[in-house]
Amino acid sequence: MAKKRIVVKIGSSLLTNKNGGLSESKLNEHAEALVYLKEQGYEVVLISSGAVAAGFSELGYPSRPVTLAGKQAAAAVGQGLLVQAYTEALKAHGIIAAQLLLTRNNFGNQAQYGNAYSTLTGLLKQSVLPIINENDSVAVDELTFGDNDMLSALVSGLVHADFLIMLTDINGLYESNPRINRTAKRYDFLPAITEDLFNHTKNDAGSKVGTGGMTSKLSAAQTALSLGVPAFVGTGTGQEKLMHILNGEGDGTYIGDSKTHNLKKPKQWIAFHSPVSGKIEIDEGAERALMSNGKSLLPAGIKAFAGRFDIGDVVEIINASKTVIGKGQVNYSSSDLNTIKGLSSGEAMVKTERNHPEAIHRDRLVLSLEEEIL
Repeated sequence: MAKKRIVVKIGSSLLTNKNGGLSESKLNEHAEALVYLKEQGYEVVLISSGAVAAGFSELGYPSRPVTLAGKQAAAAVGQGLLVQAYTEALKAHGIIAAQLLLTRNNFGNQAQYGNAYSTLTGLLKQSVLPIINENDSVAVDELTFGDNDMLSALVSGLVHADFLIMLTDINGLYESNPRINRTAKRYDFLPAITEDLFNHTKNDAGSKVGTGGMTSKLSAAQTALSLGVPAFVGTGTGQEKLMHILNGEGDGTYIGDSKTHNLKKPKQWIAFHSPVSGKIEIDEGAERALMSNGKSLLPAGIKAFAGRFDIGDVVEIINASKTVIGKGQVNYSSSDLNTIKGLSSGEAMVKTERNHPEAIHRDRLVLSLEEEIL
């Protein structure tokens, strides 16, 4: 039986002391919980915030810097401190840690995306605990993922995690801010993330040492569910806190359930990360074949296209009413498509001297995310 794979995200406020510096005691408690989870047979990937929070005090800032240059400098100093502390804490229990720093560009480039997957899965096979953070020091727009909540969701999909745990300093998701409204109702379980939930939290803000508030966690949970990964948002204490969460005893909000199914890695890249190079308009017959019958897109069903693209590029698929119904990776360039649109697959292959009967194969096609994961 394969080991279950868990992604754990730890927020800045859970790693820092009252002055904003890195708290050794807090970090050690988290490390012990991660160790305990591995000892129970789980594979674990850690997404840890705290680099900027750990570094700014070392640079003499009285509080978290507000300028991009200040944040990047603090991250450059703090990332080393953060990983060193984790490495030493985990090594004391015989666990090797590895560091990965990612940016949005690593996800947008298909080769780099595949390399990140290979690296992570290879490390997990060696029982290494990967520690991942946003590469804040070189990010052009701070932060390119928005925050580590979204990064944790995307990584959970990438590694086909069984569960995502987002630890924070508030014990779950509430209908309003519990720090302001003490009678606010907590959601113990959410089957899905709705627009109403976003409306309730749109004025929410994160802690003074972090970037992600409850709206951020809703977005991350929504993305995780779209990738087939149920999630938990909340808090906990002690060595067994992560196991308590996995056993359904966590102090927070559970989101989604085990009925979700992982979206395959190539489709994840197409759906969430790929640049779009053009549009392909299809007829009603092709739309039915895609949406209802699980078929590939054939040249015969293509009416028109826009943009210039090469083989392997990603395009949007639109129907007769110009509604986007999906995205896919093309087997024909735009110049070839201009020649073969509307033709049978046999005629298309003869004219282009190619051996692909499909313009877009079903395995490289993503329709609505809901349809793909049900």
